[in-house]
Amino acid sequence: MVIAGLGNPGERYATTRHNVGFMVIDHLAARHQISLKKKGHQGLYGIGRCGGQQVMLLQPQTFMNLSGASVASACKSLDVSSGDLVVVHDEIDLPFGEIRIKQGGGHGGHNGLRHIDQALSTRDYIRVRVGVDRPPAGADVAAYVLKSFSASEKKQLTTVLMYAAEIVEAIVDQGLQKAMCNYNGRNVLNP
Repeated sequence: MVIAGLGNPGERYATTRHNVGFMVIDHLAARHQISLKKKGHQGLYGIGRCGGQQVMLLQPQTFMNLSGASVASACKSLDVSSGDLVVVHDEIDLPFGEIRIKQGGGHGGHNGLRHIDQALSTRDYIRVRVGVDRPPAGADVAAYVLKSFSASEKKQLTTVLMYAAEIVEAIVDQGLQKAMCNYNGRNVLNP
């Protein structure tokens, strides 16, 4: 199984909304003692056990808009089908603290997902959509996702990231359908 968290490389982007996928992968790596020091597949990755299964945790280093090159390379190398690929990404159409699991569907304007769709020639992979909230009316979406979380959000961010990591673990351990039943529709900040 490949679990890819989307983001942009470099310190400039490390704490931005667009990098929430990288942040979730960091939490998973820490929880399962998987080192993310290997370089390959145009990304940083580590291989270890999660939920009794061997997984690759991947952070593409291609910048968001070219994420598909890294994800497709990892999947091809490990002979992983789209049903065994989990992509963790930021989602402006969900409120901060809400996380939804979905398989397939459109990219919703997310350029990282768009590139993965093209590189894999399919949309039939699992997505863990981490809500980062919508920008204020009239604000530029690209500029918004490349900014850091607000001060109040930063106080709750660790809780959200731990919850997202728990959801990924549930997908690996319990399967997609059970994880969707147990987690979709809940906001960790407003249970």
